[in-house]
Amino acid sequence: MKLMLNQTAIFYMRKQTRVAVLIFTIFISLFEGNVFAQTIDTVFKWPEGKKAAISLTFDDARFSQVDTGTALLDKYGVKATFFVVPSSVEQRLDGWKKAVANGHEIGNHTMTHPCTGNFLWSRKNALENYSINDIQNEITECNTRIKELLGVTAEVFAYPCGQKFVGRDTNTKSYVPLISKMFILGRGWRDEALVDPLFCDLSQVSGIEMDGKSFDEILPLIEEAKKNGQWLILAGHEMGEGGVQTTQLSMLKQLIEYIQNPSNQIWIAPAGTVAEYIEKNRQH
Repeated sequence: MKLMLNQTAIFYMRKQTRVAVLIFTIFISLFEGNVFAQTIDTVFKWPEGKKAAISLTFDDARFSQVDTGTALLDKYGVKATFFVVPSSVEQRLDGWKKAVANGHEIGNHTMTHPCTGNFLWSRKNALENYSINDIQNEITECNTRIKELLGVTAEVFAYPCGQKFVGRDTNTKSYVPLISKMFILGRGWRDEALVDPLFCDLSQVSGIEMDGKSFDEILPLIEEAKKNGQWLILAGHEMGEGGVQTTQLSMLKQLIEYIQNPSNQIWIAPAGTVAEYIEKNRQH
């Protein structure tokens, strides 16, 4: 009799264990399914079902940009963003007017390109010696001059040297809030991260260097952006085939042809256009 009771107890214990395992398995499956569904639901929706966005941006209004670079972009119908210093625009004014007429975006890169005084060439124009009012005046003057020269209003900004501070020591201040008030987008330089449209602060988005890089070096970034629905902002300077701080035209040709292949499902547009789309379509 005792043996039968033990066997019955064991039977019910095993049955209860199987039921508990079954319930636990169902719970985990439902949980994982819900998490997966949430992940799918939170992938940002780019135009026309594209998987990622790319913007080509260039700094300083280097002469090569309008001497040789824009011709390649225009050949493929690609619109880029150029963050300009007005004094350089003045020296190629006809070229920049043509760039504007062809639909390229013009952004603000300040009047005098102030950076940290640790760059010896910027020691007399060091951000450490600026105040918020100083940098605001510099940026406002640049906007005014861009309007005078090219007839457009700059809506996007690129931080010179990617540096976002003024002052030093306990008086150091970020001027990101100022850029947030003045522009729809502020772009950094030599950042490492792709831009997540659902999370990013548009006043300080990442700019990834493309100077000196081959298409094969850029491609992994594009693949990562496609995988995660992100925005790749490429940043360059000179446009040619060799030299310091130069984005290679041969690389750009390969890049554009890859992007314009419909099977790759990439949206290419100026930085301001993408920023406006993100601001309008993401949930806050």
